[in-house]
Amino acid sequence: MADRLTRIAIVSSDRCKPKKCRQECKKSCPVVKTGKLCIEVTPASKIAFISEELCIGCGICVKKCPFEAIQIINLPKDLDKDTTHRYGPNTFKLHRLPVPRPGQVLGLVGTNGIGKSTALKVLAGKLKPNLGRFNNPPDWQEILTYFRGSELQNYFTRILEDNLKAIIKPQYVDHIPKAVQGNVGQVLDQKDERDVKEELCVDLDLKQVIDRNVGDLSGGELQRFAIAVVAIQNAEIYMFDEPSSYLDVKQRLKAAQVIRSLLRPNSYVIVVEHDLSVLDYLSDFICCLYGKPGAYGVVTLPFSVREGINIFLAGFVPTENLRFRDESLTFKVAETPQENAEEVQTYARYKYPTMNKTQGNFKLRVVEGEFTDSQIIVMLGENGTGKTTFIRMLAGMLKPDSVEGSDVEIPEFNVSYKPQKISPKFPSTVRHLLIQKIRDSYTHPQFISDVMKPLLIEQLMDQEVVNLSGGELQRVALCLCLGKPADIYLIDEPSAYLDSEQRIVASKVIKRFILHAKKTAFVVEHDFIMATYLADRVIVYEGRPSIDCTANSPQSLLTGMNLFLSHLDITFRRDPTNYRPRINKLESTKDREQKSAGSYYYLDD
Repeated sequence: MADRLTRIAIVSSDRCKPKKCRQECKKSCPVVKTGKLCIEVTPASKIAFISEELCIGCGICVKKCPFEAIQIINLPKDLDKDTTHRYGPNTFKLHRLPVPRPGQVLGLVGTNGIGKSTALKVLAGKLKPNLGRFNNPPDWQEILTYFRGSELQNYFTRILEDNLKAIIKPQYVDHIPKAVQGNVGQVLDQKDERDVKEELCVDLDLKQVIDRNVGDLSGGELQRFAIAVVAIQNAEIYMFDEPSSYLDVKQRLKAAQVIRSLLRPNSYVIVVEHDLSVLDYLSDFICCLYGKPGAYGVVTLPFSVREGINIFLAGFVPTENLRFRDESLTFKVAETPQENAEEVQTYARYKYPTMNKTQGNFKLRVVEGEFTDSQIIVMLGENGTGKTTFIRMLAGMLKPDSVEGSDVEIPEFNVSYKPQKISPKFPSTVRHLLIQKIRDSYTHPQFISDVMKPLLIEQLMDQEVVNLSGGELQRVALCLCLGKPADIYLIDEPSAYLDSEQRIVASKVIKRFILHAKKTAFVVEHDFIMATYLADRVIVYEGRPSIDCTANSPQSLLTGMNLFLSHLDITFRRDPTNYRPRINKLESTKDREQKSAGSYYYLDD
């Protein structure tokens, strides 16, 4: 038994339907044929039970199950001793825990469904770790003995004895209005224990919404409000689950500074973040999580920030000599076909005129520009600078203001639009939605291999649209947007709710699709790494958000990025191993050097 691989059997509760099948798993199992109860399905059971002790890992049941509800996974040897928590038989299992250190920010990075939120709950004392024994859970004394000799022992002892207060900023801020009533100012006043309300409202741009009702806030405002509510309270443990979604680049850096300002010699700050450049800027050290989403997750030892993120991208943990992803992710910006002068003739050029639009107090001026097909144009600007307004004018959903009594002519474009906010109203499964909306693409082999396979749409086919998580909805919305035949694809914030790995996959999908289909895409994106990876050209927005703004005409990546970053007063360098953009710490030598040279953004080192 000692050298036998530890294996786990996962039975998906929403897929396993013993009443609708002929129990193929049980009938085909060689261990059951020898008379042992390896797989049990009784008429009363809602779901099959697989004994991990008896299972020999042949995988026949996995192939035979008509609903693809079973996974049998062989785990690396030493993991069995490290089980921290398991929800029940044949369910998700978390191995080890991140180790927070007082006075430092711990960043967690890993795909969705790998146990980051479970780890946060355990560290916050909201979930008692059962060390894998869900039938007879251990008491605290035993749990403390289990963590003896590690920093976690002191941590849990402090949680139990000193009654440490832990606050979590939830991952989905959209749900806050259901739980919180009243206006922003009142809620902050009630929670204000540190007497920092004024500073926080300035830092997080909450001044203009202070009298608004929480229910009327946009996604970005809700996010900043949620960060403020956590930061305004006195606690020993602060946890932030994805603090950057919905925020623009400037707000992300502001939020990072607010989160860092919570550090005290004996307080802990833990952050889960998918925007790698923000995670890099924010953390002092990093734990990666790897495993198989929905089946098991393993937390690595703490690494330095640069090393931790690079390990996650490389998919290889040197300290454990373990590869957890087949390919490594790099960000080498490839030269796009437009760079070759001879080829330019084959690209159709499109123009749009100078346009103005006034909405209430807000004025937007769009400088005329042109674009070619097979090109991705990324729009860079703060929230409230009119990026979505411009997209909707191109799409013909909004009419520009008329000049001297005559209308501005916008060329007719056939447009496919993925909005920023996606609400799941469709009353049936994902399969029905795709058949109804994009029937031709849905069956086209090229579309299946270029878009649907990498976005893992197959696995969602039989799920009800209303039950999808944020990230799953985002992938389906992207698939719908690209599946509709159009000249221009307008994609608003494709990275929201996606984890770091899916963001890179989504960027590759968009890039490849636009190149093959010889179409144009306009993308609004705040995740810096994703924006630089996607962009052939950029449109920079300048001016005062929500008052008057100008959209410049499309520029090259380098000049556009330089202009944009100079407004934000930050500089970027590139990581030599995988070329990902990294934010320089404010006032560091590198930061000062680049600013004096006027090069805020580096393409090549």
